[in-house]
Amino acid sequence: MLLTLEGIDGSGKSTVWRALRESTVIDRPATFTREPTDSWYGEAVKRSLSEGEADPLAELFLYTADHAAHLARTVRPALEADELVVSDRYSDSRYAYQAAALAGVIDRPLEYIMGVHEPWTRAPDATIYLDVDPESGAERSAGANKFEEVDFLADVRENYERLLAADSGRFVRIDASQSPEAVLDAVEGHLEGLLGS
Repeated sequence: MLLTLEGIDGSGKSTVWRALRESTVIDRPATFTREPTDSWYGEAVKRSLSEGEADPLAELFLYTADHAAHLARTVRPALEADELVVSDRYSDSRYAYQAAALAGVIDRPLEYIMGVHEPWTRAPDATIYLDVDPESGAERSAGANKFEEVDFLADVRENYERLLAADSGRFVRIDASQSPEAVLDAVEGHLEGLLGS
């Protein structure tokens, strides 16, 4: 099973991801991974985050290359070994973020990006969406990069809402404005049902 954690910056994805590594709810072999990865593809992505003038279309394909390598090197091998894969960010992040970055550059950017991925990506089996308002997300993330500004995060959140509406059976929404402990309790409660623990 491929489980992904999604949400805007500052929603607590990485905090939940780290906590799940120690959780007794996950009672089976599991691979914990994330995007961008630590590969040279991921390093290129991280470099682009600090480049205010990076071309958004070029960035899309950096992220896409990192995702392709992640699938080939980590996700598919772990799934073939019957492991649970838990990924902090995955394809939905790319759809939501890069579609916001490409708004006004190409027509229907969300659909374009999904179309680029559709022939070869592996869709998640379940996605936990940690929902927080853009103001709180920007405050929590302290605007560490160009994608963490309130207006941009509002556009990203709107794209996530479109993704949730289109595939509501895969997503579970968790209120990430709660305390970290309450958020983790909610995530673990969902996972208990999902994993049959």
